[in-house]
Amino acid sequence: MASTQLLILISSLMLFQLAFSDPVKKIDVVVEGMVYCQSCEHAGSWSLSGAKPIPAAKVSVVCKNYKDQVSYYKVFETDGNGYFYAQLEGFTMSQCLVEHPLQSCHVKPVSSPLENCNLLTNVNYGLYGSPLRYESKKLLGSNYEAVIYAAGPLAFRPDHCPPPTHV
Repeated sequence: MASTQLLILISSLMLFQLAFSDPVKKIDVVVEGMVYCQSCEHAGSWSLSGAKPIPAAKVSVVCKNYKDQVSYYKVFETDGNGYFYAQLEGFTMSQCLVEHPLQSCHVKPVSSPLENCNLLTNVNYGLYGSPLRYESKKLLGSNYEAVIYAAGPLAFRPDHCPPPTHV
């Protein structure tokens, strides 16, 4: 009889804890950055001096698993200021360190809506995929947490730039 009461007490305490404990927080991964049109005077370098933001440019976020297979791919568009905020909905990460966003995800420029500035550059390794940086940014809500990573800035360049002169 005492063991039955003890079992009921333990079960009640467990149910009480479940009923009043915080629900599991959803943790999202977010990538943010900027896309620019590089000025002709800095074409061929990584300098973005004089660069102008590109509204409606497209970037892709690509993540690969430990087998080097694409596990996440989505294209995002910049806002009117050339800024992108890519919430990686559906991105899942296993316990494998190699699949952490800092290791497995990269951002690449896809397209520019500007006819006079639509050639890809390798600014911040844009051609191969700009790695993510952790900058200690988080958004916290009652049942929500977003870890925000940065990438880039990325750039396109005009196709009409004169070749650089060597002195």
